[in-house]
Amino acid sequence: MSRQEKHTAMPCRLSAPGVVCSLGDSLDAIAAALFTGQRGLVPSDAYTPGRPLPLGKVTSALVDDTDWPTEHRSYNNRLLATALQRLDTSSLLANYSPSRIGVVIGTSTSGIGETEQALEISGREGPLPDNFRYAQQELGAPAQFVARRLGLEGPAHVLSTACSSSARALASARRLLRAGECDAVIAGGADTLCRLTVNGFASLEAVSDDPCLPFSVNRSGINLGEAAALFVVTREPGGVQLEGAGESADAYHISAPRPNGSGALAAMGAALTQAGRDIGEIDYLNLHGTGTPQNDLMESRAVADLFATPPPCSSTKALTGHTLGAAGALEAAFCWLVLQHGKLPLHVYDGHYDPALPYLPLVEDVSARAPRHVMSNSFAFGGNNASLLLSKAE
Repeated sequence: MSRQEKHTAMPCRLSAPGVVCSLGDSLDAIAAALFTGQRGLVPSDAYTPGRPLPLGKVTSALVDDTDWPTEHRSYNNRLLATALQRLDTSSLLANYSPSRIGVVIGTSTSGIGETEQALEISGREGPLPDNFRYAQQELGAPAQFVARRLGLEGPAHVLSTACSSSARALASARRLLRAGECDAVIAGGADTLCRLTVNGFASLEAVSDDPCLPFSVNRSGINLGEAAALFVVTREPGGVQLEGAGESADAYHISAPRPNGSGALAAMGAALTQAGRDIGEIDYLNLHGTGTPQNDLMESRAVADLFATPPPCSSTKALTGHTLGAAGALEAAFCWLVLQHGKLPLHVYDGHYDPALPYLPLVEDVSARAPRHVMSNSFAFGGNNASLLLSKAE
């Protein structure tokens, strides 16, 4: 099969996304922030008393959960419901049977924040509050919530592979369509700031006390954030297509990436192969770009090994913070905006590129470039890697 035959074999269209993140909850507001380099970070010690950290906290009004069943009441589900409210699902049930519509969500927190609150009330020995349900923190809860909210009866599951979770959710949605298991899939991710996450990364000495500086010689760690991003994924032609999804697992270390970038390289290569695209066709690369010394070194090596001349690159985590399980879908949404607007997100840092890293052409201006094919990287603990290739249909 030729490359052209491979990438036209089955359309996999991504609808306009529904998004809520620290940059806002409308695509226009988010695009404006992306293309002007506006950070959505605010200092807060809500999770680390006495140590204010820059956090990508959602400030948009969220859907009220007062009338929801107790097991559905979680901040994570409120983020999902808000993103779902901004997703156009009006024709979904008119065009497809509920039994043929699937749900795949990526998360790493689910409702852990509600468990933290319950334990704060009960202490170590006391009974848990009457309004607490363990189901609120189950990893499968977000997919069940979305399915029940829309009355869907197709496959519904959650993927939890840390920071690659929602990129893999989109890859899973593509497989469900290709396998004929579904005619449409709601796919994406959601993750929330909570004590477990913030203090966990702090204990790894991976968190920066200042706004993060991906690929800078002065980089000192990540900022954390929260978000939800959802797509309707169908076999329709046209629009923005998810042409390829590459996945790998190098299993090098429980938290550190393989230093030579071989796992990241394999994921990017697999996305290109699945899409039937040549390296030279990629017009923009959304970097995983966390701002930690090891991640940026690994990723720059992988990109340099794949591309003789890398395309324009940027890391949007400098704007939103690292939204963990939501990052893959959120950054796919950013890539969707890139293809729609014909502009590239600015790479925001101090301008001092680390000379020890292979060179990457970081985006410094947003002049119109009319990108047609873009990639987005998501790399996770345990060497769990995913790369998505999105294209604007001709």
